Amino acid sequence: MTGAQAFLWVLALVAMGLCARRGAIPARKAVAETGQSLAKILPLFAVALPMAAFLAELVPADAASAWIGPESGLSGIAVGAVAGGFMPGGPFVTFPLVIAFAKAGAGVPQMTALVTGWAIYGIHRIITWEYPVLGWRFVALRMLAGLPLPILAGVLAELIDVVVPITLGRP
Repeated sequence: MTGAQAFLWVLALVAMGLCARRGAIPARKAVAETGQSLAKILPLFAVALPMAAFLAELVPADAASAWIGPESGLSGIAVGAVAGGFMPGGPFVTFPLVIAFAKAGAGVPQMTALVTGWAIYGIHRIITWEYPVLGWRFVALRMLAGLPLPILAGVLAELIDVVVPITLGRP
């Protein structure tokens, strides 16, 4: 067990204890919701993790290194930011792809820009949720306001990586 996992277990146990102090009904409700969430998420993980392993073998390392490798610099950060915005789906689709890119040789700054671009500019979310609910004006203002963020995140990750080198794929 990693330190992060141990920390999360401690937090969960503390939260469980606080919930139990409120009484049996909130505690039972929390346990039931936990079971329901696990029933939904575990099958997704059972598919997502093998998908990541297979995709990692399919993504050509030379292509990943050229486009979004550590040596691709600012252009790789820009490619990652734009690609992230066009990655479809939620985390069970996106993160296996990110893992595949990382194993194929993508750089930390480039993957930072990709994940940030996905989080800020998910085109699939804009088309299915934001535009229909909030309208184009809101979408345009939000996108303009967030325009530099994926690039900025990638550049900052590159600066931080110089001070504290990070290897993708390891906690």
